[in-house]
Amino acid sequence: MVTSPARVVLAAPGSGQGKTTAATGLLGALRRRGDRVAPFKVGPDYIDPGYHRLAADRIARNLDPVLVGPDRVAPLFHHGAAEADLSVVEGVMGLFDGRIGGGEEIALGSTAHVAQLLDAPVVLVVDAKGQSHSLAALLHGFRAYRPQIRLAGVLLNRVGSDRHEQVLRAAADDVGLPVLGAIPRTADLEVPSRHLGLVTAVEHGAEAVRAVESMTDVVESSVDLNALAGLARTAGQLPGPAWDPAEEVEPQAEAARAPVVAVAGGPAFSFGYAEHAELLEAAGARVALVDPLRDERLPEGTSGLVLPGGFPEQHAEPLSANTALRREIKTFAETGAPVHAECGGLLYLGRELDDHPMCGVLPARASMAPRLKLGYRDAVAAGESPLFAEGTRVSGHEFHRTATEPAHGDVPAWFWRDAHGVHREGFLHGGVHASYLHTHPAGNPAAVARFVARCLR
Repeated sequence: MVTSPARVVLAAPGSGQGKTTAATGLLGALRRRGDRVAPFKVGPDYIDPGYHRLAADRIARNLDPVLVGPDRVAPLFHHGAAEADLSVVEGVMGLFDGRIGGGEEIALGSTAHVAQLLDAPVVLVVDAKGQSHSLAALLHGFRAYRPQIRLAGVLLNRVGSDRHEQVLRAAADDVGLPVLGAIPRTADLEVPSRHLGLVTAVEHGAEAVRAVESMTDVVESSVDLNALAGLARTAGQLPGPAWDPAEEVEPQAEAARAPVVAVAGGPAFSFGYAEHAELLEAAGARVALVDPLRDERLPEGTSGLVLPGGFPEQHAEPLSANTALRREIKTFAETGAPVHAECGGLLYLGRELDDHPMCGVLPARASMAPRLKLGYRDAVAAGESPLFAEGTRVSGHEFHRTATEPAHGDVPAWFWRDAHGVHREGFLHGGVHASYLHTHPAGNPAAVARFVARCLR
């Protein structure tokens, strides 16, 4: 049995209320006062954890019951919270918003669902601009809707004045919820956004560091950190053990024969899960990073390549200009070596991205689309690949605003069904598995072991 760390979940009535500002600033303020703090994000979001990591100086991890299964949430939490004094979990969308159509009393994958799985108190972050006494009705409704979720406090955001704060505190007092802080309106907390959300921290560079410092400053001066930490310590005992990658996969090679798996990173390919590298290493691989914006060669001895998601559409010109790496990846893929490409990786492997030449491994041309595609998918592997046996079922997540022509290969990567019928998506091409669908390696550890075994051939 592992010790249950102190923990609190930051939720909101809906998107755009200021959860990321509050969570990032709280992580930074707690760290600044000497706490070892572990950051988490509910759902498949890759962007917010980048800011969390800057604030906490610690890997930020995702907790997604849809992608990894509810039973893995607590073990993954224990894994990520090891040796931390306190954990801050930022929710997704509104408190009760999760996978649509499941029929559960508490929606699968919602912030409320994760709070329930972690037996953690919830603090509601509310954008108070444009309201005063109505806050009482909002808080009462959220607390009464599903009373098994312990709504334990409120953080007020975008408070306009001292008088505004007084009225809001009185409204919260009417329903018996403590106000743990009142964050004032300030333009200093704005972070640039675009079609898929905030600009990633790795792209925003020094500006991201300054933004995190601003969030930390304002939370430090406007939130009762002692009260919030005390609330976090009221979380119930959470059964262990911690998730251990070594128990999820069998080593496929001895250390002396460890295959090198190159994993793309840098500003164009920042959408990945920390558990992926941990599982690759547990399966016997040696992980080597490659930045397609800078590096002209794959790492020495590369026998497998992982191209995660990100924003290659924002970096199409410099990616295209790195002709040496593009040619080497094309040659590498033509040998039949295993290549795993998700979303942004798919775009990079195509012929063109917004008229800029890419690697040319796949017969696909990609461009921006008029609408965002977003949602969970229950998919079936359409054929044999270095990752999955034909017929393997997975839960994945689609999140992109580009489209390829053709939309899929002669042999697609996936089939899935929705109200509009059966969809074919992605490409199987030699040793390449390329798709828009994001999966979580912790939810599919056998796929990681299979990939490493293929690297050894």
